[in-house]
Amino acid sequence: MRILSWNVNGIRAAARKGFAEWVIKEDPDILGIQETKAHPDQLDEELKNIGDYKSYWSSAEKKGYSGVALYTKVEPEKIEYGIGIDRFDSEGRTIIATYQDFILYNIYFPNGKSRDERLQYKMDFYKAFQEEVLARKKRENRDIIICGDVNTAHKEIDLARPKENSDVSGFLPMERKWIDKFLSSGFLDTFREFSEEPDRYSWWSYRMGARERNVGWRIDYFYINNEFRPKLKDAFILDSVEGSDHCPIGIEI
Repeated sequence: MRILSWNVNGIRAAARKGFAEWVIKEDPDILGIQETKAHPDQLDEELKNIGDYKSYWSSAEKKGYSGVALYTKVEPEKIEYGIGIDRFDSEGRTIIATYQDFILYNIYFPNGKSRDERLQYKMDFYKAFQEEVLARKKRENRDIIICGDVNTAHKEIDLARPKENSDVSGFLPMERKWIDKFLSSGFLDTFREFSEEPDRYSWWSYRMGARERNVGWRIDYFYINNEFRPKLKDAFILDSVEGSDHCPIGIEI
């Protein structure tokens, strides 16, 4: 099974750049997208029903902001929207899909760069998300896959200019420590199971030709619980795919 994840930075903009054609060409079994910036009623039926896929959408109350969606060929047993906390769920950041062999979280984690209040919101979201995942795993005793834009580069290898960004949200010690804490609670970073290469990024600023110069950040991830590792066949970054300031990432299980 091939599962992809992509922050499209606006699904309508991505559609104009060939998103539907890309989905058909790549043919993933499941695709999680983040930062849709749209409500389903703003989209053409062709975009909501690409090929053999069924789509599910979680949108922010605020128009043109945040939002996640799931395209899937495999029928989920159950779909849930949000983690049960209004201040987070009102921004349309989470879809939880229960499949026969695993539970998939597709998440657009908050960005904390704009102001101190948003950084605190981001850290509160991290904490609430971790509590939700660990409680569900204990309750349901099922394997977990988490995909999405985490909005933090974990280690120095995960961004081009770590020293220059050491005091910028997205690479702050508190954010990086949360990833440490989360992984130590029983999860792993799938890409680093297969590659310790530097210069592998998933986001580049639109400014100053950052993508052309590969001055980027790896802030998009697939995490799985440790026990699921034997079923993980590959993890990869599709950094040649354009259409957003992020590129898609994926795993095979």
